[in-house]
Amino acid sequence: MGIEWYDMIARRNGGYKSRAVFTVEGKSAEEVFEERLMTMLPNFKSVMDAGCGHGEFTLRMSSYARQITGFDNSQELISIAQTLLSSSNVQNVNFIYATTKTQMPFDDEEFDLIYDRRGPTSIINHSRLLTSGGVIFGIHTSIDAVKERLFKNRFKDIEIEELNEAIYYFPNEMEFAKFLSDIPGNPDYTSPELINELEEKIRENVIEGKLGVKEHKYIWKAIKP
Repeated sequence: MGIEWYDMIARRNGGYKSRAVFTVEGKSAEEVFEERLMTMLPNFKSVMDAGCGHGEFTLRMSSYARQITGFDNSQELISIAQTLLSSSNVQNVNFIYATTKTQMPFDDEEFDLIYDRRGPTSIINHSRLLTSGGVIFGIHTSIDAVKERLFKNRFKDIEIEELNEAIYYFPNEMEFAKFLSDIPGNPDYTSPELINELEEKIRENVIEGKLGVKEHKYIWKAIKP
C-alpha cells in the first residue's frame, strides 16, 4: 500500500479518520490504549507520536504530556495537522514530515517514549531514537511484524495483550461500506461497481441479526535496553 492511499484518505475524509457512523458495544481496545497512554505521558520528558496522521489524537494527548513530536509520511496529513496546531492554543507539540524508509531527521536517544497508534510498525527498527530504558507502546490489528521487530532490535520486557471484546454496529449498509472503505488499502466499497463485493462482506458480518464487526487488536509495550 503506497502513500497515495493515505493522501487520498486525507483529502476525502479531512484526515486519517473514518467517515462511518457506528456504535460500540463492549470495551474498545482503542479506548484501553488511550486510557493507558494518558497515565503514561506525564512520566516522560520527550515523546514521539509515530504515524500521527492528521494530528487530532496528538493534540488531545498534549494535555497530558510535556512535549510531543508527531511525524507522518503523508504530506497531506501533516499539512492538516499543522493547520489544526496553528488554530489551537497548544504550545508543546510539533509536526514533522518524515518516513521510516529513510534516515529519520531526529537525534539518537531524542525520545524517552514512542507511541504508535496504528502507525508504522517499522518505527521499531529506528530504536536509536529511544533513550536507554525508554518505552515503546503501540496498538495494531496484527502482531507478527511487531514481535519480529521487537526481538530483532533486542527490546526487553515485551508485553502483548490481545483484545477482542468490543463490537462495532452499523445502522445501515452504507455506513458499513464507508467503514470498510476507510481501512488502509481497501477499495471504495461505496462505489456501485463494488456492490457484489459489498454484499458478500455484509453476509460475512452479521452478528446476532445485526450488521457488525468484532474488534480484534493488540496492545503492546516494550523497553529499550
